[in-house]
Amino acid sequence: MRVGGGLGLGGILLVLALSYFTGQNPADLVQGLDPGGGASQPGPPATDESSRFMRVVLGDTEETWDALFREMGQRYEPPKLVLFEGATPSACGLGQSAMGPFYCPRDRDVYLDLSFFSELASRFGAPGQFAQAYVVAHEVGHHVQTLLGVSDRVDAARRGASQSEANALSVRQELQADCYAGVWGHYAARKGMVDTADVEDGLRAAAAIGDDRLQKQTQGRVVPESFTHGSSAQRVEWFRRGLQNGRVDACNTF
Repeated sequence: MRVGGGLGLGGILLVLALSYFTGQNPADLVQGLDPGGGASQPGPPATDESSRFMRVVLGDTEETWDALFREMGQRYEPPKLVLFEGATPSACGLGQSAMGPFYCPRDRDVYLDLSFFSELASRFGAPGQFAQAYVVAHEVGHHVQTLLGVSDRVDAARRGASQSEANALSVRQELQADCYAGVWGHYAARKGMVDTADVEDGLRAAAAIGDDRLQKQTQGRVVPESFTHGSSAQRVEWFRRGLQNGRVDACNTF
C-alpha cells in the first residue's frame, strides 16, 4: 500500500475489509493509515467526503502511471495533492479559487479548490464523480509531462515566440494532458471502476471547459488565436483518444 500520494486501490480495498471486520468508520481508518494526508492547512478536513474521493482518484492515478513508467524503463514520482479553500501559497505563486485547479511544476504538486467542482456541475453542466476525476487526472497529466521533459521543451519553445505561437503551444500541452487523463480512464475502466455513464460524465466535463465555450459564455464571442487549452471538440477528441488507446504514445499532440 502506498500512502504518500493518497491510498492506492489496494489500500482502499484493505480499508473496506478492515471496516467490515472491525466495525470502524472507514474514514477513521483512512485517517489513521495516512496521517500526512497531502492536504494543505487550512483546508478541507481529511474526513470530508470530497477530499477522500480526490485522494482515492490520486492514489489510482499513481498506480496506473507507476506501471506505465516501469514499462518505459523509468521511475514514476507521484505528486502531492494540496486541497485548499480560497487561496494557498505554492512555489508558482499564490493559488486562488478563481484560477481553478492547477499543477505547479516547481514543487510538483496538484492544487485543488473543492469549490471548483460545485461550479463544474452548476455553471458548466458537468456533474458526476468521474467529471471530477477527469479534472484530477488532467492535472496529473501535467505532472507526467514534467517528468517526461515535455514541459521544459514547451517552455523553451515559448521563449522568443509570438503570443499566438505561445498560445498554440499551450493548447498542444493542455490537449496532451487531456489525453493522459484518458489513458488513466482506460485502465480505470479495465478495473471495472468506470462504466459508460462515467465516461459520458468525463466527456461532458472536457467539453464544458473548452476555450470556445468559455469565451462564448464570458465575452459573447470566440477568438481562436487566444485559445490556451483548446476547443471543446479538441478536448473531447484527445480525452477520448487516450481513453480508447490507453497508450502514452497515442498522446503526441505535438
